[in-house]
Formats: sequence, structure tokens, C-alpha cells
Amino acid sequence: MTTTTLDRTAARTGVPSRWLRTARRWALPAFTALVVVYLLIPIAVMIVFSFNDYQGKFNYVWSGFTLNGWLHPLDWQGLPDALRTSLFIAVTSTIVATILGTLIGLALVRYQFRGRGFINGLIFLPMATPEIVMGASLLTMFVASATQEPLKGIVPKGLLFPLGIQTILIAHVMFNISYVVVTVKARLIGFDRRLEEAAMDLGANEWSTFWKVTFPLILPGIVAAGLLAFSLSIDDFIITSLVSGPTTNTFPIWVYSIQRNALPVQINVIGSIIFLSAVGFVAISNIVQARRR
Repeated sequence: MTTTTLDRTAARTGVPSRWLRTARRWALPAFTALVVVYLLIPIAVMIVFSFNDYQGKFNYVWSGFTLNGWLHPLDWQGLPDALRTSLFIAVTSTIVATILGTLIGLALVRYQFRGRGFINGLIFLPMATPEIVMGASLLTMFVASATQEPLKGIVPKGLLFPLGIQTILIAHVMFNISYVVVTVKARLIGFDRRLEEAAMDLGANEWSTFWKVTFPLILPGIVAAGLLAFSLSIDDFIITSLVSGPTTNTFPIWVYSIQRNALPVQINVIGSIIFLSAVGFVAISNIVQARRR
């Protein structure tokens, strides 16, 4: 908005043009700062209360600074097993979903085949489906595999029922694949195919071209997709609670089950470690990419 326009607006509204210029200068930064503060407040509270020297069983009220929680991050019954299960499921499902999602993304972007548009649409369905509906549907399928024909005679016994870590893995891989495909596709769509053609003109075969040209260029997209899949898996509660069975506890399920009787500082410590690890990994990834450029 030019000075003349501001003067006309000031004359029409009766507000001094100096005030309009000040508002125009500070409105966007102030709005941005408010949004950032709004997004970071829960994380800041989580980190601050990980240092709380709380009294009793509930870490609700600030009682002073201490490092006891950080010195004993697993010192609560059931927490080590739940965290170990969550990390195993998150890492395994991330690796499987990233490999499958990358291959699907490559196929959808690079090749023309019958049903390509239909599959493109199907990829978005798990993202658009409410988690409670998806979890209930998976539970029905897992239970039906052990009780109903023809699934009962086809599915190997113990694969889908009784419920446990293997059913959680199947569920997490399923909903993670969609996010990986969408992320990798976004990277591939802007990919310059002339680089591959130049490598093949210089004598490289298809395998060498993929590993020495294509893969390094789409690696940032694959890493971003893997990080997204890991974060979705490790904090999923709704689907996991429906397909985990009575004996398998992940970290979110453990937190939900224990918060009725206690809220230990270890929850804040583990949450802070996961958050800071993710931030550190993203920062390292950005630094490495910047140096490669």
C-alpha cells in the first residue's frame, strides 16, 4: 500500500496515516509471533515440567527445579517395556513403510499403467479416514481372520490373531505408507529427468543411474517421509489401542492407563527426549543438505 493510498484510507476512516503505517508494519510480525507461541506453549510446558521437583504422584504444580527426572528417565514400573515396544514398532514400521512408499511413489510418478489414477486416489483414503473407524475396521478383520471362513482357512494361524505387536505393525505400516507416498511424490514431481538421461548417455546403466543420480536427489524427500512416518507411529494411540490386544503396551497406551492414578515426571522427560531428538535430526539433515549444495 503506497503513502497516497494510506492517506486516502486515513482520510476516509478518520484514522491518522501514521497509525496505519505502524499497524501495517507490525501486524504480520505480531500475528506470526502469536501463532508460534500458540504452537510452542504445550511443548514448552512439557520441557519445563520435566525439571519439576513435584510432590505426590501428579506432576501438575511447579514445586522447584530438579534433575531427578532426567537422571532416572525410566524409573517407573512398566515404562521401560512400553517405551521399548513403541520404539521397536516405530522403527520397524517406518523402515517398511518408507521402502514400500518410495517404490509406490516412483511407480506412480514415472510409469503409465492402467488404474494409475484410481491408485492415486486410493492412496489418500487412509489419510482421510478417521482413525477410530480405521482401527475398528482393522480389529474386525483381525478377529474375523481367526473365526470366519474363508479367512480362517487362508490366513496362517497366529499372524493376525491373537492381537499383539504384529497386528500393531501391520496397522502402522498401512497408515504410514500413504504419507510416505505423498511426500516422495512431491519430491519426484520436481525432479529433472535430464540428469538421468545425461548419466545414461555417459554410459551408466539403469541401476547405476538410480543409485548415483536419482537416489541422492530424492533422498531428502525420503528422509522427510521417514521422519513423518516415525512421528506418526510412535505417538499413535487410537488405532494402536484397538489392535494391540490386552497384553501389549506402547508408550501412549501406558501413559493413558497410568494417568488415572499418577502422572510421573518421566512422561515429560521421555516426551522431551523424543521432541529434542527429532529437532536435532532435522537440524543435522538440513545442515548436511546445505553443505551438499
